[in-house]
Amino acid sequence: MSFATLLTEEQVQRIHDASLEILENVGLLVRFPPARELFAKHGCSVDEETQRVKFPRAVVEKYRKVYPSSFTFYARDPKFDRTIPRDSPVIVTASSAPDIMDPVTGRERRAESSDIARIAHLVNELPGYDIFSISTLADDAPAGQFTLSRLYPALKYCLKPIRVTTTDQKDTQSIMELVYMVAGDKEAYKEHPFLTHHYCPVVSPLTMDKLSTENILYFANEGLPVYPTIVPNAGLTSPMSMAGTLAQGNAEFLAAATLMQMCREGTPLIYATLGTVADMRSGAYTSGAIECGMLHMAFAQMARFYNIPCGGYVGLTNSKLNDAQSGYETGMSGAAGLLAGMDMFNIGGLIDALKTFDFAKAVIDDEVALMLKRLKCGISFSDEDLALDLIRDIGPGGSFITAKHTIKRMKTEAVMTKIADRDARTIWEKKGATDTHARALARARTIMETNTAALIPPDVDEQIRAAFPGLVPGELAPLA
Repeated sequence: MSFATLLTEEQVQRIHDASLEILENVGLLVRFPPARELFAKHGCSVDEETQRVKFPRAVVEKYRKVYPSSFTFYARDPKFDRTIPRDSPVIVTASSAPDIMDPVTGRERRAESSDIARIAHLVNELPGYDIFSISTLADDAPAGQFTLSRLYPALKYCLKPIRVTTTDQKDTQSIMELVYMVAGDKEAYKEHPFLTHHYCPVVSPLTMDKLSTENILYFANEGLPVYPTIVPNAGLTSPMSMAGTLAQGNAEFLAAATLMQMCREGTPLIYATLGTVADMRSGAYTSGAIECGMLHMAFAQMARFYNIPCGGYVGLTNSKLNDAQSGYETGMSGAAGLLAGMDMFNIGGLIDALKTFDFAKAVIDDEVALMLKRLKCGISFSDEDLALDLIRDIGPGGSFITAKHTIKRMKTEAVMTKIADRDARTIWEKKGATDTHARALARARTIMETNTAALIPPDVDEQIRAAFPGLVPGELAPLA
């Protein structure tokens, strides 16, 4: 598949050169002392008094030569392993919404650990999703078990790769203790690490924080899957221009990537982004805006320039409802990202600028995901698919509907939608005249009430609960 380009080759080179200038002359504020030590050891200029690190061009260029060209998401069941760009596009749920649209009452409320169990099972069953990035927070998490209360129900009901973010090192070590138990032991886990860790080590503008940077270095050093995301917001945390935001965001990515390679050369990474342009009428975070899609297109070109996989939060919406705005914002930026060559799409279930999870939206986004995957497949031009002999045999005025060529392809050539309605109006009316949201919610409810057995063996579950007293139940409770 050839890719759409938003930037010319000259503009790509200009962004790269501008980023090198930023890193060399402005640098980053680096709050984590071991990171400053690593930068200094490998040729960067470090001012300990100001905590400012400046990057000579030669240092950045040296380490970008060792970026790996692929990244693998491992799953507990290896059949769900995904490697990008080979398996692109991979669809990852958007994550960490504090609220949820209750699937019974339809009202917004705080999300709890039982909701994560339902969502994990839903994602495990929906074919369009490849990776579960835990969609919500857990308001019922006991003190000291915030991330555990999110990961535990996710592991109980999803065998696909899981993406997770921890807070401090104590939190990180608790998570690792949990996954070692699920895998059998530490060695078994490290042979096939089914968690992918994700952080935002660079806080725009140009500041490397302590906790995320510490975690990035820990997992890079351990050789476990981890990648950073860069999140510039034009007008607030980056210049109120897309070119300036691209230059700064690219510099921030290069700084994080350079640190990871200094820690362990050859550490796989993803050029992951969520660039936006603020709505300056209110300062609103415009994750559903077309400019968000445009920035993703441009960042995808930068990733190809560096020969590394890319992706991020795209196909999002600012809509408070699962409505027309939600649909066109998701569809436009999602398609733009796919055409531009994005490999990973955090797209699934969230409305209201990443604040709220909606079950029906997640089912609709699964169908969007299948459409994106079909689009990436493109069009086959084999002799059999070109079908010149068949066209000759059928001839003018004939019909292709009973041809073996048609029957062979009738379930594979096009996406067989389950949510998008294609019936005649009379048939649609006989089926209840439901809208897209209602059909999607009905499918979500059916999935959440079917094949709901936990995916952690009872003896392992007992071991986990003994190790973490007071842990949330993590059960997939029936819908009221």
